[in-house]
Amino acid sequence: METIIPDCEIIGNPKTSTESEPGAQKPSSVLGNLQPPNRVVSNESDFQNPVNKAPPRGVIQNQANSAPNFRPSVQPAYQPPPNYRNHGAIMKNEAPARIIPIAALNPYQGRWAIKARVTAKGEIRRYNNARGDGKVFSFDLLDSDGGEIRVTCFNAVVDRFYDVIEVGKVYLISKGSLKPAKKNFNPLKNDWEIFLESTSTVDLCPDEDGSIPRQQFSFRPISDIENAENNSIFDVIGVVTSVNPSVPILRKNGMETQRRILNLKDESGKTVELTLWGDFCNRDGRELEDMVDSGFYPVLAVKAGKVSDFSGKSIGTISSTQLFINPDFPEARRLRDWFDRGGKDAASMSISRDGISGAPKNEIRKTVSQIKDEGLGRSDKPDWVTVKATITFIKTDNFCYTACPLMIGDRQCNKKVTRTGQNRWLCDRCNKEMDECEYRYLLQVQIQDHTGLTWVTAFQEAGEEIMGCPAKQLYNLKYELQDDTNFSEIVRGRLFREYLFRLKIKEEMYGDEQRVKITVVKVDEVNYSSESKHLLESLSRLHS
Repeated sequence: METIIPDCEIIGNPKTSTESEPGAQKPSSVLGNLQPPNRVVSNESDFQNPVNKAPPRGVIQNQANSAPNFRPSVQPAYQPPPNYRNHGAIMKNEAPARIIPIAALNPYQGRWAIKARVTAKGEIRRYNNARGDGKVFSFDLLDSDGGEIRVTCFNAVVDRFYDVIEVGKVYLISKGSLKPAKKNFNPLKNDWEIFLESTSTVDLCPDEDGSIPRQQFSFRPISDIENAENNSIFDVIGVVTSVNPSVPILRKNGMETQRRILNLKDESGKTVELTLWGDFCNRDGRELEDMVDSGFYPVLAVKAGKVSDFSGKSIGTISSTQLFINPDFPEARRLRDWFDRGGKDAASMSISRDGISGAPKNEIRKTVSQIKDEGLGRSDKPDWVTVKATITFIKTDNFCYTACPLMIGDRQCNKKVTRTGQNRWLCDRCNKEMDECEYRYLLQVQIQDHTGLTWVTAFQEAGEEIMGCPAKQLYNLKYELQDDTNFSEIVRGRLFREYLFRLKIKEEMYGDEQRVKITVVKVDEVNYSSESKHLLESLSRLHS
């Protein structure tokens, strides 16, 4: 038997009753003195056939004349049997909850505890809904039986447990509530998810438990990704054959993030693009880039990568993804041995969209005239293209703006601020005043190739790559020092330089008019070796 509810609130105002209390009614005090009535015998057959017969009306004889008159309508109050009589409050069960496997958890258990290792820990995410602002973070657990489950904390519980949880450590966790897992956010093979509450306990197990593995993988060959559903979650392992530079990407919410694309190859004869987002670009991406640039091709294991079917199949990182560079387990050793024994030169086919040799993957080359002729940017989604062009003019009035330096969560605000007084600035978004602001580029640049010219807008990072110096330096030259000579010299020095411009093209409303806006996402100097390969490939495609 398993206790479902260990205790409950007392109903009413009960009082303890004992047999020694004066006036207490004893159920046997009346009935104990009553004797069964005598049977009236009418003839001898009644002894031979003792069937219950009703006595003649009015005839009730008692064997003991001393018995009191008995009225059947009087019924004594019910008292529970002695073994179940309430002798006081029941003590609360303070015994520790029984440790059970993760696979045995369900919402109908009252008291449970699990012992598991933290395999992944997400960052604190902030949100805003109808109930106000909030924050949330999650971490994943793995026990000795191979069971996995996600644990989620909100608001005050985040403050309590975020710094306590460390990846790789073993914890004893109890007193949480179980709810159905949201499969679009939770890739683990468990129908439930634990939500910790104010009464939950998370205790570190100081002694290392070798029976609990550090991580659990379900590796699939790269060839399986080709037929996988969009947004499905994969564990994959491969050899990194190329790493592209990290580029800034503007999200829909206006915040900027980093993206880096690399290629994985395995024994299935396929290669796939792996897209690293955010911190993965700098932390793991830079290490991988340095290895490949030095001529060493590392093995990379990807835990919980997300499949994308945009222009071919690829896989990308999400908040719960983990990357393991040159891990020490059998699959990695086998793959390393295959690659070193000839796998490096083995023919393979990419399941992602083909790119241009030496150029970033997923690159679509266009000329300036094709932007207008093909109506780019006029569909529901923006077009992303690369154009090789030369800067022919830079507008120098309003080339930058004053921006808010305050942080909103883990992102900088960057909204325009206005001067409210001597060296005081106001941000309408943050509704705060500050002593200092930042100067961020908002360049209007004219670019031209052999087919035509167009205007593009370059924000902070792209602006710095074009101008070669921070926006504040140019602002001080022009407005603080009023050094027009040096200012003009810097601007003229950036003209007639050829670059590869990564462009985002999207139609937007300006008043009552629809206009196509072209934004510079990335600026790269032309690598003429790679550009020559691109031209040769273009010629070969024309002749084939």
